[in-house]
Amino acid sequence: MDEAALQQALTDTQNLGEMPDADAVGTVGSPDCGDMVRLWIKYKEKDGRKVIDKASFQSFGCQTAIAVASIATELIRGKTKEEALSMSAEELSKPLGPLPPMKIHCGQMVEGALRAALEAENKPATATVSTSPLVSDQSGTLADALSAAGKTQGKIKIVLTS
Repeated sequence: MDEAALQQALTDTQNLGEMPDADAVGTVGSPDCGDMVRLWIKYKEKDGRKVIDKASFQSFGCQTAIAVASIATELIRGKTKEEALSMSAEELSKPLGPLPPMKIHCGQMVEGALRAALEAENKPATATVSTSPLVSDQSGTLADALSAAGKTQGKIKIVLTS
């Protein structure tokens, strides 16, 4: 991994935060390690095609997950749903260089959140918790989703302080 690219992505994080008027939202995370990523997508019409106008994210996770999510929100801009769906975790994290084996899941989480958002488009948000390692929950806040997953799995505890 290119440490300079990682530090630049963290220093100049792009598109961080909720998007209240989003057309699609996807959340993916692993209660076992506590990492979660939520991605919001907004579309626009351009040259007769529906393309991604902007994307934003929130993340509970390590620096690499935050950097990959930041980069991915820029990479998918201007792409159609189909083009974005065809992007792999490696493509979404490519500006950081090859991720070390223990960080590959960061790219996979961002890819999963992107897919969850694109596949959930125009579907009502539902609160679902799965027993699989990756859970998807589009309702409530990201902290709510992580807490709910942790309660179901019995693996993590979140304490929010003011």
